[in-house]
Amino acid sequence: MSLPKSLNENLKESLVAAMKAKDELRTSTLRMVKAAFKNAEIDKRSALSESEMAAILQKLKKQRFDSIDQFTKANRHDLADKEKLEVAIIEEFLPKAMAESELVALVDQVAATMEGLTMKDMGKLIKAVMEKAQGRGDGKVVSELVKKKLS
Repeated sequence: MSLPKSLNENLKESLVAAMKAKDELRTSTLRMVKAAFKNAEIDKRSALSESEMAAILQKLKKQRFDSIDQFTKANRHDLADKEKLEVAIIEEFLPKAMAESELVALVDQVAATMEGLTMKDMGKLIKAVMEKAQGRGDGKVVSELVKKKLS
């Protein structure tokens, strides 16, 4: 039985395959992801964990969605389409997202460990839930669930 490949190993293999296939968009997107990982490692001054890499991928995906929104408003559908393709490539490397029911259970579980929660503690609870979700939870969904829980 072999160990599952790490996110970084999958990224490197996909980058090599994209370069061999002369797929420019995929190559540039994967290089951008690899550079984001490297910059984060330099900032942290140590290797990244799988959950930290997943969080970076989530951030890159969110940036692409913001760009798609801006390009669509500016009537630049060509650039919006390019960003959509980049999102699809980034999503290949993201861990499978948790279902909302799983997130509800996780919010309840984490909230149970923290006593006397008020709306002032919303940030603490969101942070704790996001850490437990390990890059598999959408921040907006978690925020809404925490808001419901605390109100």
